[in-house]
Amino acid sequence: MLIVFIAPALACAGWWASVDRPASWRQAVWTTSEVLPPPETVPEAAVYIMAARTGGMKGAFATHSWIVTKREGERSYQRYDKVGWGSPIRTNAYPADAFWYSNRPVVVGSTHGKAAETLIPAIEDAIDTYPHDGRDVNGYRLYPGPNSNTFVAHVLREVPELDLSLPPNAVGRDYLSGGRFLAVSDDWRDIHATLYGMLGFSAGWRSGIEVHFMGLVAGIDIRRVGIKIPAFGQFNLLPD
Repeated sequence: MLIVFIAPALACAGWWASVDRPASWRQAVWTTSEVLPPPETVPEAAVYIMAARTGGMKGAFATHSWIVTKREGERSYQRYDKVGWGSPIRTNAYPADAFWYSNRPVVVGSTHGKAAETLIPAIEDAIDTYPHDGRDVNGYRLYPGPNSNTFVAHVLREVPELDLSLPPNAVGRDYLSGGRFLAVSDDWRDIHATLYGMLGFSAGWRSGIEVHFMGLVAGIDIRRVGIKIPAFGQFNLLPD
């Protein structure tokens, strides 16, 4: 536990403490990062799963993730986040590719064209059926979940055709929606067992082989040939 989980987490905390970052959300940058192309320049449908390190010291260990969609011919993106208290899911509260607490986002994965157009209704259904309401006292918990990453992970599990899993430092992704202890993907390509996101494992084509401990994830990625280091994230050993 010390070598695999605690030591990397402490090392990442030390690195993060040395990073220049805003003292509060009021001082942070929340404008577009221009990571995504302007929607009016891309006529085809698109789906993006985005992630960026969060603010404060928790940014040493965790990212925030969200969903962006655009139907064919539309000239604007739709962004979906689960953030704190309030309405279950926030729509277009920020630019689609905005900095998060001044941290530049990355595209975790994307789908385009007819495949995206086909998947968007299923994504919208999964968003609408997310079972954790932020207006409920138990509907949002920063740690271990349900939180913003629990929401996005729920959509990815409900729409396995997206063929994605969230980064290993997306704390809360392993808290199964609805308080379940076991989830098997509809296509049987992944199995996930957890004790409320605190202790568990995942195995399969998308997630590789993972062990989860107190929100930290260690493991290997079979498909992309990479290693998952607690707090730091995933490092691929081969070029894309």
